[in-house]
Amino acid sequence: MSARVLSVNLARPKPEPGGKGYRTGIDKRPVERIDVVQPGPSYGDGSGVAGDHVGDAQHHGGANKAVYAFAREELDRWEGELQRGLSDGTFGENLTTQDLELERLRINQRLRVGDEVVLEVSVPRTPCATFAGHLGERAWARRFTEHGRCGVYLRVVVPGTVEAGAGIELLDPPVHDVDMVTAFAAAMGDDEAARQVVEARCLPATYHERLVRRLGTRARA
Repeated sequence: MSARVLSVNLARPKPEPGGKGYRTGIDKRPVERIDVVQPGPSYGDGSGVAGDHVGDAQHHGGANKAVYAFAREELDRWEGELQRGLSDGTFGENLTTQDLELERLRINQRLRVGDEVVLEVSVPRTPCATFAGHLGERAWARRFTEHGRCGVYLRVVVPGTVEAGAGIELLDPPVHDVDMVTAFAAAMGDDEAARQVVEARCLPATYHERLVRRLGTRARA
């Protein structure tokens, strides 16, 4: 089968499970279509999906976290491990994909989604307390990290409408070889992976500089 968007999902806001005083958009539910837009550059500039909800504006939203995609195959895997059903959107994804190994996409790989939308793989998703509280699973952040498959955040290059069932086409690949598996490992503390990512200079400046500082600090320790 060809890679496709199995479902498109919008937030159903609910109280943040850790009692932080805001409503979170992590719980998303399938809809017929979504309108993909280009948010501003920074956290707090909103989602790249019209009508979606971003609760934690200090860490979410903006150009590099405009759209989040997660594979149905990974949800199926977690269903088996957790022994519970996980509907499309449960992990907070706007796009639930099928027949595409998202984490093997290279950073900055562009994808055509449907007839008009173009998205670009941007940065890894790191598991947070809200994610853990939403699922209610013990040691969730550790388990999610150890599995090494985080889905992908995407930038919006060409906005438009995406419907459930839309095809996904990979456009020309970047020249480096850093995939999302490596970028996620780097973000979660793997120094060898961090060195690969830093050498490739493939992440946005803030993320790149964060890794450079961490490697420098550890080298001096």
